[in-house]
Amino acid sequence: MRIIRFLDGEQKWLAAVTDDEQAYRLPQTDFMTLVYQAREQGVSTVQLVESAFKPLNKLTDDWTTLHIVNPIEAPEVWAAGVTYQRSREARNYEATDGKLDATTFYDKVYDAERPEIFFKSTAARTIGPNEAVTLRSDSTWQIPEPELGLVLAADGSIVGYIAGNDMSCRDIEGENPLYLPQAKIWRNSCSIGPAIRLAETVQNPYDLSIICEIYRNGEVVVKSEASTSELNRKLDELVSFLARDNDLFDGTVLLTGTNIVPPNDFTLEPEDRIEISISGIGTLINPVVSNDSNA
Repeated sequence: MRIIRFLDGEQKWLAAVTDDEQAYRLPQTDFMTLVYQAREQGVSTVQLVESAFKPLNKLTDDWTTLHIVNPIEAPEVWAAGVTYQRSREARNYEATDGKLDATTFYDKVYDAERPEIFFKSTAARTIGPNEAVTLRSDSTWQIPEPELGLVLAADGSIVGYIAGNDMSCRDIEGENPLYLPQAKIWRNSCSIGPAIRLAETVQNPYDLSIICEIYRNGEVVVKSEASTSELNRKLDELVSFLARDNDLFDGTVLLTGTNIVPPNDFTLEPEDRIEISISGIGTLINPVVSNDSNA
């Protein structure tokens, strides 16, 4: 069961999309409202959603033709780093100028009890499906990082799963780890969507496929596939460290790291298109623009 949000005139509505691609308009306009109404009624979120499966609420048009917008306005987006071996290798390549001749702090954090968790984005910097991510003007080596995102309630419970793109500047991070915020946070450097998969409908979050395709001039120039089975951390473990001595806000998204990194000689260019697909969630599509064109 997936929850989408779409624009109808000037009003944003939630809709539920079943696994057989049937879509029903929901009375709620906000995802966390849906979650808490279910809790107040003592039912699961799925049960509350299914109560709206009536002929009157069925969307007669193909739901994919709707004006889909960000399914949740996350007040904060956080991210975990070096949670996959592929990410560890890429970070080491950056830190050693490709020599890979030394043990680095990335090796240490990969094996450490405490994971790397960093602040990624605010609601104002986070975009949704089909909106443009921007390239940082002072970087020459930029890539998308396809990631499974966790949608969290204030109590730290995982209420949904979402696809995310943690845009990154490999040259800035590789130059100095203290530059991490600049390598990760700038205008429209984070996207999430296109739907939220209700957590209670995911049998095994460690068995999801992630595919990233990057198009240039209409042709695929990068295509990679991986699985969340390769994750080096448990999802609850990442959430517990994020919540430790910290206030979580309803609808916070925690990106869980990437196991897909484009070739070392690749960098994004304006007019590229990024497509990130996660099984059971959908495909997050974002065009790429230069920072000047979105100023």
